[in-house]
Amino acid sequence: MAEIKLVVIKEADITNNCPECFNQDLKLSFYQKHSYGKFVHKTTNEITHKLTCNTCNSDIYPVKWTDDIERIFEYYQKMAIPEKKSVKYTSLFYILLLFTIALIGIGIYLLTSGIIQF
Repeated sequence: MAEIKLVVIKEADITNNCPECFNQDLKLSFYQKHSYGKFVHKTTNEITHKLTCNTCNSDIYPVKWTDDIERIFEYYQKMAIPEKKSVKYTSLFYILLLFTIALIGIGIYLLTSGIIQF
């Protein structure tokens, strides 16, 4: 099973008021989804975000955002440039691929040399 990680691509400290405690200590984070498997590492285009208050430690969901927070969010969203979507194969994948090709080659050699007959 693949392990899914959210990698931080942009973090910003915001001085807008928290809708919960009204302090000016917010953190906006943008994450990109990465999937790590035994054979393949995938980077997706999927970007998520999280807005938290550093004072009251609460997550602030978009329903409670003010117009100022939305404007700041849109600004930082343009600045959060994700990595390109990619697929990278692990060394285990290449080892199994070479092993399979070697087995097929040995099988063809044994069949053509007459050592093994069907």
